[in-house]
Amino acid sequence: MSRGTLVIVGAGPRGTGLIERIAANAPELYAGSGLSREGFDIHLVDPYPPGAGRIWREAQSPLLWMNSHAEDVTMFTDETVTMEGPVRPGPTLHEWAGIDGATFADRQLQGAYLRWVHEQAVAALPEGVRVHHHPRRALRISGSRDGRQQVWLEDRPRPLLADLVVLSLGHLDAELDVEQSRLAAYAETHGLVHLPPDFTADSDLSALAPGEPVLVRGFGLAFVDLMVLLTEGRGGRYEGDTYVPSGREPVLYVGSRRGVPYHSKIGYEWTGERPPLPRFFGPAEVERLLARPGGFDFRRDVWPLVEKELGFAHYHRLFGVHPERTSGAWADFEEKYAAAEGEAEIHALVASAVPDPADRLDLTALDRPLEGVRYGSYEEFQEGLRGYVERDLRRRHDPLYSPDLAVFLGLLSVYGQLIRLGGVPPWWHGFFSYLASGPPGPRLRQLLALSRAGVVKFVGADMSVTAEGGVFRATSATVPGAFVEARALVEARLPEPTVGRARDTLLRELHADGAAETSDGLLRVDPPTGGSSTGTAGRTPAVRARPLHRRPYPRRLHPAPHRRARLPAERRDRAGGAAVPGGVGRACGGMTAAGPVTPPTTTSEGTHP
Repeated sequence: MSRGTLVIVGAGPRGTGLIERIAANAPELYAGSGLSREGFDIHLVDPYPPGAGRIWREAQSPLLWMNSHAEDVTMFTDETVTMEGPVRPGPTLHEWAGIDGATFADRQLQGAYLRWVHEQAVAALPEGVRVHHHPRRALRISGSRDGRQQVWLEDRPRPLLADLVVLSLGHLDAELDVEQSRLAAYAETHGLVHLPPDFTADSDLSALAPGEPVLVRGFGLAFVDLMVLLTEGRGGRYEGDTYVPSGREPVLYVGSRRGVPYHSKIGYEWTGERPPLPRFFGPAEVERLLARPGGFDFRRDVWPLVEKELGFAHYHRLFGVHPERTSGAWADFEEKYAAAEGEAEIHALVASAVPDPADRLDLTALDRPLEGVRYGSYEEFQEGLRGYVERDLRRRHDPLYSPDLAVFLGLLSVYGQLIRLGGVPPWWHGFFSYLASGPPGPRLRQLLALSRAGVVKFVGADMSVTAEGGVFRATSATVPGAFVEARALVEARLPEPTVGRARDTLLRELHADGAAETSDGLLRVDPPTGGSSTGTAGRTPAVRARPLHRRPYPRRLHPAPHRRARLPAERRDRAGGAAVPGGVGRACGGMTAAGPVTPPTTTSEGTHP
């Protein structure tokens, strides 16, 4: 019997989680098999360091933070993980590093942690299993559906032969869309600076000159990184709540669709009873939606269930912990809430039972806080938005508003159902991140200091950018008639991860070879066979080939739950390593694997750019 071969393309956290699960399952599943005698090889293909990958690599600015508390970050399994394989506990980031659990650690430290986890996982593999890291990019996969696969690497004349290929590609760069191409061409013609969507840590910011105005479109986490690198990264510093400029900073004019930054991280811990979720949007509702012969419309059929679920979480907490701010008993409200149909009926019920509008959950107002708001000047708007951020910081750090944290828990419950449902529009992911995965509170306090110092200025909601008169011009509905002109424009957001526009050569080759896309442009994977009865995580699916009547390639796998589009950036609950794909053993000469297991959600995926 020859040695089996597994190739993992992408050596970041997800690839490391796969190795950890192979090692954890080895004593039970591989003892006495042919593989235990002959051994097998694992080839990791990634130009970036194993464990950390591109996003978490140690070679980046120490000023950039993680977006999760160190106590919420782990790569190990524990009793909270649903899986068939054995639990192999290990330290969280804060335990490993010996830092306060509430710390937002820098990404360099996370990279060191992930490198250590990778080394531990490799060391735990059985004798005879060898791991080889190829610091190169994978360019193409060839091979018949049922035969061994050939993985072609850059600057290597012969391919790696693989019994199984796992695609753990992570975050990818993308070609410019039509609008970005137009803006880039205008910038080149007129000698302007245009930085398209990118990973901020990888962007060359040297062209943004000190003191010069820079339009920034995007107010999320990519903007926070940009803000840090162009201020502290250029020698500025904070003295309390005051920013002391170095004189090397540009002036950032920032706006977006909402015109406001993402909500601050919640700054207190949960206490007491959790809302019993799911209540109105659970597996039964997902099954009914999936069973519809004509499919479903997200806005019409799914969103009302999501709204009702989040409202239930909110009011369960409000009535249970702050009954003095309600009128009536929870049992009566819950019964009427469950029976209520339609937005108007629910709103009337809430208005009668919750006197203070500040205690009511209004998702529309949360999503678009500047809708219909108008200011007479930019100066007036600066004061207004600083007041908005200050109020958000106070609320998100005050347990008197703990229903906000209940909504966070509701969002996590909803997200778990949406992963299984599929067909989730892109705006939902933005809404989730805006409400539940915003920056740490200290970052928003820095934003306020930068605004007072005149280094950051706010443009407003529905920011529009045109290229005219040899410059970029920004306008917003928030300040009618006003505009800002600049010779530099930064798109502060990540590239859209679509198969058709991916820069990654491997993904483009798969696409050219017929790999199918989802409706929102992601790589389509086949449903798992023999997966979890709950549907939260099944055996790892295989990449589907196009046309759709062709059978999938069972030897090309992606380590993610069925119908997974994008996972949230973080979860408060601890999560474990990635699942060992079902079929690993069969493809590698009889080896079998345990699954399913929840993949790590407190860290980003590994990358293969």
